[in-house]
Amino acid sequence: MSIGKNYQKIQQIVSAYQKKLVELEEDRFLETPPIGGWSYSEVYFHIFDSSILSLKQMSDAIKGKGEQQPTAFIAKLILFIGSLPPGRKYKAPRRLAERLKKIGKTEAIALMDQFVKQLEKDVLLLPNADKDLKMPHPRFGYLNAFQWLRFIRIHLNHHLQQLHRIDQSYQR
Repeated sequence: MSIGKNYQKIQQIVSAYQKKLVELEEDRFLETPPIGGWSYSEVYFHIFDSSILSLKQMSDAIKGKGEQQPTAFIAKLILFIGSLPPGRKYKAPRRLAERLKKIGKTEAIALMDQFVKQLEKDVLLLPNADKDLKMPHPRFGYLNAFQWLRFIRIHLNHHLQQLHRIDQSYQR
C-alpha cells in the first residue's frame, strides 16, 4: 500500500476515534467495561501514546538514524496482511504497559491532535527515507520508515476493534 493510501486510511481511522470520543460521556469514558480489561480512556491513551512513539521511530528512520537489520518474517506477514492475527489477545509490551493510565476526554483530544500534527509533518518526509535503515519495534524487530507507517495504521485499526468490543459489552 502506498504512502498516500496508508496516510489516508490512518486519517479515516483517527476520524472514527474522534467521532467515538464525541459520543461518549466522560463517566463512561473512564469506567472499566463490564468485560473487564481496559476502559475507553486507557485504550485512547495507549493507542495515541504508542502511535506518537511509533512516529518517533519512523522519524528517526527517515533521518538516517536506523540500522541495516532484516525485518522479521512475522512482521513482514502482518504488514502484508494488514492486520494482527485474529482470535488472540495481545499484551502491550512491558514498557508501554507501564505507561498506561486513565485520561480524560480533553487529554485524549490533545493526544490525538499531537499525533495528527506530527504525522502530517513526518509523512511529507517519508518519500526521502532509506528503505534499508530500520528502527526497532518492541515486538516485531526492525522496521523501516514505510513499515512503521503501515504498522501505525494496523495498530490504530486493531484498537478501534477493541473499542467495538467494549461497546458490545455495555449492550449485553
